Amino acid sequence: MATPQSPFSLLNGLLARVAAGPQPPPQWLVHEMQQRMVLFLNHVLMQEKQAMERLLRQKGRVARVQWRSWSLALLITPAGLFDLAPETAAPDLRLELSEPSALALAQGALRGDKPAIRIEGDVQLAADINWLADHVRWEPEEDLARVIGDMPAHMLAQLARRAAQALRQFVGARRAPPAQPPAAAPVPANGTDRADA
Repeated sequence: MATPQSPFSLLNGLLARVAAGPQPPPQWLVHEMQQRMVLFLNHVLMQEKQAMERLLRQKGRVARVQWRSWSLALLITPAGLFDLAPETAAPDLRLELSEPSALALAQGALRGDKPAIRIEGDVQLAADINWLADHVRWEPEEDLARVIGDMPAHMLAQLARRAAQALRQFVGARRAPPAQPPAAAPVPANGTDRADA
């Protein structure tokens, strides 16, 4: 016969898991997310022939992006696109995001700021990656227009821009120092506020 379990044992187990901190996601999920990121990057690159030509000069090179314990190693293919690099591949370029806070990174991205990055490795590969970051832009409205038509895509893009602007203003308002009230004019010793009294 099984012994009855205390109702507090479930609570103790839950508290122990919370105290241990967040658990890393399973490896299959990390790999799937990395594959999706590569597909998205290649989708954007294929819309910019000059970007693919720049990457073509770097074929076979590996760039590793690191943030805290997360990393993504990208191999440049002979087509001038990205693929996931083998786990054993030594990177030619390392890009490490210095900001530990995900919230601060997101706020910076909303403001259009580039994050602080520590760079080690091949200078020419770093210059080409920097050129991509400065010149290649994803145009979601064009992608949407291919699927739902020009007018609905334009309306959705306009709505998204307004929402992004509202979010930027919200973030900016939270980061701005509180407004100081105007300084009060000194009151004369006799209690009147007229200068001729």
